[in-house]
Amino acid sequence: MSSIYLDWNATTPPHPDVVAAMGEAARSAWANPASQHRAGRAAKALVEQAREDIAALVGLSPRDVIFTSGGTEANNLGLFRPFVGRGGTLITSRLEHPSVTQVAELLETRGVAVHWLPVPSSGRLEPQDVESALAAAGPGPRLVAAQAVNHETGVCQPVGEIAEIAHRHGAELHVDAVQAVGKLGLDAWHGADSLAIASHKIRGPKGIGALAVRPGINVRPLLRGGAQERGLRPGTLDPVAAAGFGEAARRATEGPERYQRLTSLRSKLEVQLTELGKKRGAAPLRNGGNSRVPHVSNLSWPGWAGDELAAALDIEGVCVSSGSACAAGTAEPSRVIAAMLGEERARSAVRISLGDETGDEDLNRAIAVFERVLARHRSSS
Repeated sequence: MSSIYLDWNATTPPHPDVVAAMGEAARSAWANPASQHRAGRAAKALVEQAREDIAALVGLSPRDVIFTSGGTEANNLGLFRPFVGRGGTLITSRLEHPSVTQVAELLETRGVAVHWLPVPSSGRLEPQDVESALAAAGPGPRLVAAQAVNHETGVCQPVGEIAEIAHRHGAELHVDAVQAVGKLGLDAWHGADSLAIASHKIRGPKGIGALAVRPGINVRPLLRGGAQERGLRPGTLDPVAAAGFGEAARRATEGPERYQRLTSLRSKLEVQLTELGKKRGAAPLRNGGNSRVPHVSNLSWPGWAGDELAAALDIEGVCVSSGSACAAGTAEPSRVIAAMLGEERARSAVRISLGDETGDEDLNRAIAVFERVLARHRSSS
């Protein structure tokens, strides 16, 4: 029997339409899109069509979509952008993806004042804390970095309120929208000055993403080399990957509707797992407040280490995770859950994320596996 994939926040399976689009591009538009001959022009046309599709998905201009290698590079480009020399203020939190928090730590060593916002147990930032941080910020550029949707808990941030506060103080807002695009509508990142997107989170290929910016925002390259992407991101762009990204972006315009139906499935999963946990003497605790995307559930299981529970489920054919995929291979508990609720909750946390192909049968099978694994654990105890 095939495995049950409940780790859609880590990555999504490429959609058949995406695979088909990439196959056609590999046959007909594989040339270097920077080349001036016919083959190069065909590849460039495909890249530009993808750029238009991505711009339409996020509500910005195609000219202001810069292709990157993924969401991590897009976040790096967005955060380094305002801080050319030394000085300035970056305001962010420990809820962010490592591609934001680690850049913040590096900027701090280069003279940028980094203000780490308080993290409520709900996982949802308080706009007034952003207001206070900006009011206390010193001279120089000011940037606020906030996710639209948390990668581990699915909690949605009040991006619109944060944007209004940032702009009132003359600051800019960078939004990591990697887990929001294709699941929520434009309101989820409304007001962002720059926006990070990743293809493989919306059923496109890996190895390609984008930084989208509002008109008038200056982007400075992290890399040096050719003049690709108007000199903002040098390196030969793969038109095959771009074709897949563009097709995924077209599909993702209808993504919020597809994901909304998962609310009832997620609720069913949480109710049944809670009841099952109670029977087995280890009722799970939910991590994250009520303002969540419809498809993510993060639960801490007393008496379990999250990575051990995820491994036990994997042996039985259920794919979940015990933290961010970018932290895979480390024994360290989730930094996000630790910031919200402490180390003990973080060590026992497991993330379950559904997708647009998840159905009732998948959940019924997964719940049966949880029951077997929890029963075995109790017997061994």
